[in-house]
Amino acid sequence: MSELPPYIVPHSQEAIRILHEDHDLLLVRKPDLLLSIPGRHPLNKDCLITRLQADYPTATIVHRLDLDTSGIMVIPLNKPTHAHISRQFQERKVEKSYISVVHGIVENDEGEVELPIRCDWERRPLQMIDHERGKHALTRYRVLERQGDRTRMLLMPVTGRSHQLRIHMRELGHPILGCDMYAHEEALKMADRLLLHATTLGFEHPATGEWLEGECQPDF
Repeated sequence: MSELPPYIVPHSQEAIRILHEDHDLLLVRKPDLLLSIPGRHPLNKDCLITRLQADYPTATIVHRLDLDTSGIMVIPLNKPTHAHISRQFQERKVEKSYISVVHGIVENDEGEVELPIRCDWERRPLQMIDHERGKHALTRYRVLERQGDRTRMLLMPVTGRSHQLRIHMRELGHPILGCDMYAHEEALKMADRLLLHATTLGFEHPATGEWLEGECQPDF
């Protein structure tokens, strides 16, 4: 990354994987180092949605994953589906979980981090904890495995603030490995990518009313 101008993002050559397809929506696996939507710079136009629209012209984005985060996303294929799923996100009815590997040994088997977040305007796109002006943010977690100098975690965000999982794990004292925004140097160098992956996504299917849950395990 350091060899590129700061406004040019790396381009993942990994293919998008279709996990589920029906008349109304897709469940897909986004690779890490692929934008969810086009960036402002002309060289940042390659992204998940533009790639998908080559085969699914009506596909739209209803939520995003960070550039460095891989994992499962839902892609609506028509306006009613988009509106229905968007409302579920707004009402926090969508269930999400992530796998991450963090620095150090997390002591408690499970717990939560509830700290308000807002944009750090002087260092955008960085976020910060702000108890006076920040928006409510809640992350629940469970330890999956402790090994040497790291812990494998299941993260379950209740809210969906920008960079929430990264900053909450840092505040817990265990930054996510490979995080170039919130981890200290040791944690950053312990992985060659951000070890954060959207693993499950569950919601009410807009057409059938049935609960649909997709799963996508990480490669790390």
